Amino acid sequence: MLLAQLVTSYVAAAGFGILFNAPKHSLFQCGMVGMFGWMVYYILVEQGLDAVPASLFGSMLVGILSQLCAKIFKMPIIIFNVSGIIPLVPGGLAYDAMRKFVENDYYTAVQLSAKVMLLAGAIAIGLMFSEVMNQLMKKTSGWLHIE
Repeated sequence: MLLAQLVTSYVAAAGFGILFNAPKHSLFQCGMVGMFGWMVYYILVEQGLDAVPASLFGSMLVGILSQLCAKIFKMPIIIFNVSGIIPLVPGGLAYDAMRKFVENDYYTAVQLSAKVMLLAGAIAIGLMFSEVMNQLMKKTSGWLHIE
């Protein structure tokens, strides 16, 4: 089951790299970033952690890997962030929430919508955290090497 999860998350991330016109030579890295982010999420959820903190940790890894890929391959970080975060986006849950609104099942719709907002917030916080850590490391390393 884990192998199927890894393959489909890789294909999803690389596929969205194609949709977003990422350079062809970056598609492998885009897929790998998305696959590793999903792998963290999937393993944490399988171990019993709630989906919200699992999304937070998965998006933190996506952010860190995106920073590394951007530096190593000398490309904008957005290429790796956008396609790498796609497997974590709660699109199916958002669809279910909207469907429940249309079906006039407001109680379930609000519950699902709240979960979607929590997941989206966790993804945003995870990406932001990795950027803040990157900025702190740049400032700290600059401070340490002053002669």
